[in-house]
Amino acid sequence: MGGISERKKEIKRRRHRRKKMDVFARKLKKATMSEKQVIAEKLRNLTPGAEIIIKDWNLTNVDR
Repeated sequence: MGGISERKKEIKRRRHRRKKMDVFARKLKKATMSEKQVIAEKLRNLTPGAEIIIKDWNLTNVDR
């Protein structure tokens, strides 16, 4: 009865979030205003610290 430890699961989740954030950061360079709104909303759903990231990426003027 093995299974993956909780620590390993969390590391996997963090790595996946990091990869998705890299994709969003790359798409953000060419994004229109409406696409930026979508990216900001996806960030909010992705991670609890999204508001900090949104502020760092200058997405604060995007409506919620």
